[in-house]
Amino acid sequence: MKRIKKNVLTIVAISSIALGMAVGTNIPIEPVEANRNVNNGKVKNVIFMIPDGYSASYATNYRWFKGQETLMDSMLVGMHRSYSANSPVTDSAAAGTAFATGIKTNNGMISTSPKGKELKTILERAEEEGKSSGLVATSTITHATPAVFASHVASRANEADIAPQLLKNDVDVILGGGKKYFPESLLNQAKEKGYDYISSKDDLGKADKSKKLIGLFSEEGMAPELDRNTTNQPSLKEMTKSALDVLKKDKDGFFLMVEGSQIDWAGHAHDAAWAMKDAEAFEQALAEVIDFAKKDKNTLVVVAGDHDTGGMSVGGYGQYDAKVEVLRNVTATGDFMASKLDVTRSNIKDVVKQYSTIDLTESEVQKIKSAQKPSMAINEVISERALVGWTSTQHTGVDIPLYAFGPGSDLFRGLHENTDIPGLMAKAMKINFTPTK
Repeated sequence: MKRIKKNVLTIVAISSIALGMAVGTNIPIEPVEANRNVNNGKVKNVIFMIPDGYSASYATNYRWFKGQETLMDSMLVGMHRSYSANSPVTDSAAAGTAFATGIKTNNGMISTSPKGKELKTILERAEEEGKSSGLVATSTITHATPAVFASHVASRANEADIAPQLLKNDVDVILGGGKKYFPESLLNQAKEKGYDYISSKDDLGKADKSKKLIGLFSEEGMAPELDRNTTNQPSLKEMTKSALDVLKKDKDGFFLMVEGSQIDWAGHAHDAAWAMKDAEAFEQALAEVIDFAKKDKNTLVVVAGDHDTGGMSVGGYGQYDAKVEVLRNVTATGDFMASKLDVTRSNIKDVVKQYSTIDLTESEVQKIKSAQKPSMAINEVISERALVGWTSTQHTGVDIPLYAFGPGSDLFRGLHENTDIPGLMAKAMKINFTPTK
């Protein structure tokens, strides 16, 4: 563990006010306990949680899906603007770079300025102050969002170049998918540097004995939460708990980034059920983090999606209504359902019924049967049944909710640029962090 002496001064924390009770008749909304953590604790640890692609419309639909106030509702403190240096609509690389470095860059670039300069990240700066660090994601751990905190490449596509940089930058906990980018030679280097290596859910129990941990649970991205029961992969909550078990050993504190990667992937696919189920998995991980922060009293938790994906709507199709409860009966992703179709797609009705309880109309069957991409067609049929609309298969440029809990949370109130966030985290930790282009 890193053991450099540092001083962290007291910051007065004013808790966030729960906002936005949902109104309607379809689902009874019952408030859960608000997490208004009022204390004068020092900020020793920062946990930054990113539900990728999660905008206000996702938050609203998820509230209806859950049937009551969400954990994040009680933490809402503001919004942030998500545009990149070269577009009103950001990608995850540029959005993540803003979160990590305080500088806006062009879409596709990983913690590198538009002119090609490597940019110092908040994780790297925390490490310089003697803190431990961790990255957790359900994508490949070399994917854009986790990559921006501990690597610098001109293109997010260079995942093979990102992997060794995570080790070079001495990230203490690395958990996610992407084993294909960590050849045996690189894993041997990791073991020489003191990392314990694990590759299955069953191995996570060893985490509390580790000082440094790398866990790669799939060759590429991990399974969607809807389909995870077909694998031996851990949940986001389980990975997050293991990361905390390792990092909390450092008396100097830590910086941990946890990404719910696949909310974004679901949005690209127009798979509303996948989006809601991965939002649920993210909330469960957040509950683990909040429980840790409540007991620790020196931990700041910040939650922010990096952008909206898909232009999701609450209601649509010319109706004044929303039927998100339809999604509760969906037990597989559209991709999984499509994989169960026979060659002639003659079993569409049976497959969709099995995994969603929906009885398709003949026109819906024909839409799926004639689709170039049947998974997308299945998703769009189910979305329409739930009255969840979509405007794009890519990202959109709307402002994004910002949530915070614990000492220093009041710093995040208001409408911010996404580039403000790492500086505010540094301010809370009493770390000097001045982004430079």
